[in-house]
Amino acid sequence: MLAKINSGAVYGVDAFPVEIEVNAGRGDTKLIVVGLPDTAVKESADRVWTALINSGFAPPIGRTTINLAPADIKKEGPSFDLPIALGMLAATDMISPGPLERYVAVGELALSGEVRRVRGILPITLMARKEGFGAILVPPDNVEEAAVVEGIAVYPVRSLREAADFIAGDIEIAPVRVNVGEEFSSHSAYEDDYADVKGQEFAKRAVEVAIAGGHNLLLIGPPGTGKSMLAKRVPSILPPLTLDEALETTKIHSIAGVLPPHQPLVARRPFRSPHHTISDAGLLGGGAHPIPGEVSLAHHGVLFLDELPEFHRNVLEVMRQPLEDGRVTISRAAASLTFPCRFMLVAAMNPCPCGYYGDAKRDCQCLPKQIQRYRAKISGPLLDRIDIHVEVPTVQYHDLASDAKGEPSEAIRERVIRARKVQQERFRGNPRVNCNSAMRAKEMQRYARLSDDGQNLLRAALHELNFSARAYDRILKVARTIADLAGAEEIQSNHVSEAIQYRSLDRQWQM
Repeated sequence: MLAKINSGAVYGVDAFPVEIEVNAGRGDTKLIVVGLPDTAVKESADRVWTALINSGFAPPIGRTTINLAPADIKKEGPSFDLPIALGMLAATDMISPGPLERYVAVGELALSGEVRRVRGILPITLMARKEGFGAILVPPDNVEEAAVVEGIAVYPVRSLREAADFIAGDIEIAPVRVNVGEEFSSHSAYEDDYADVKGQEFAKRAVEVAIAGGHNLLLIGPPGTGKSMLAKRVPSILPPLTLDEALETTKIHSIAGVLPPHQPLVARRPFRSPHHTISDAGLLGGGAHPIPGEVSLAHHGVLFLDELPEFHRNVLEVMRQPLEDGRVTISRAAASLTFPCRFMLVAAMNPCPCGYYGDAKRDCQCLPKQIQRYRAKISGPLLDRIDIHVEVPTVQYHDLASDAKGEPSEAIRERVIRARKVQQERFRGNPRVNCNSAMRAKEMQRYARLSDDGQNLLRAALHELNFSARAYDRILKVARTIADLAGAEEIQSNHVSEAIQYRSLDRQWQM
């Protein structure tokens, strides 16, 4: 007998429908899976067979063929276990095949018949709603994630036996619903706050400017000055995630398998901090069956690279294109997948190998050639994509001993949001540009106008400090952001002066 049931599979950051056909025929007892299954799908035959027996069902006798359609796209992972088992029960008349066509089913089966969580539930649920299905069966650990999708009933099934009894109408399972607004409010608070940062007012101001204009940031200073502390608090002053951004980010985390159980949404800006030993595939994404890397997991959030020169040169170089395009394409023989990766890059490094070059309290032990070799690990093209690089000096004793709290993140965030709204209004109707850091020559000519004093100051700075043409563009963009924070229409000399301070390390880079 032939039975059909629906499921789904992930392709890139989206999902596509998979129709599972199960035919129980005559002949020697054999289970065959066709339709371009990978190893995990082929192994499902043994898992499903054992799960059926341990759930109290008799496995089919004879030749059983399982077809995963469409047959020209590779199927990956163990998420087809549950629908295959239900299809086998329907094909052998243990449950009625009619109701199966109304459901989408996803889940891995343990040998005991328990249904385990899988990756990619959110994009599969979105696909099921788009295809017109009214209900989906999911593992209990994935139910909150699926339930954020409105317009489709989400049923958690703990075991194969429970799923079969539910399909047969012998038991009832209440669909799970999630209040998206409540989830946003309950998971959107940040534990880290800039009020806890002692001193470093100049560095905190640079962080505020960077976030207000969407500029990438490099923090340079000796060990123990608070570079990581400053970086970890960056998400707390970014504008809150919108629902669309949260769904897009959650899809990526779901596909990568890093979404915590029972967490329906990524409600806070992601903060990813990979170790410097990471490979280019780990950073960009990849593998035989490509999954998102750290740059995509940081989508709509922050990618923090601590000890920047310690990363392998080839790993840093592959980031140049994603930083420009906001997406990364991974090409394999079978397919080419594109993942989004619009993130803010925050990097930190020591000024030299020993870490104390320029420190007022400790002497640097490095030779000039060692410092030059250390800094040369960061290529010019990558450095050009970082608009702001700022020194983070040693914190003074009176700042550390003070009981005074710094300015809280909430107050800084309000200024950032006001500046971002100015830019959104400015670039309305331009899909390529949404903040000052993305301005190109055309937008800069129109919006980055300098006052006479500002022009004179920038002209003198270029002559005296020997800035490059790229540095000139970066200064203009950062000055535009500083003016937005001040509520000024025209860029004044004080805005240019502050922007120049954030590029003063260019001189040291050329030592």
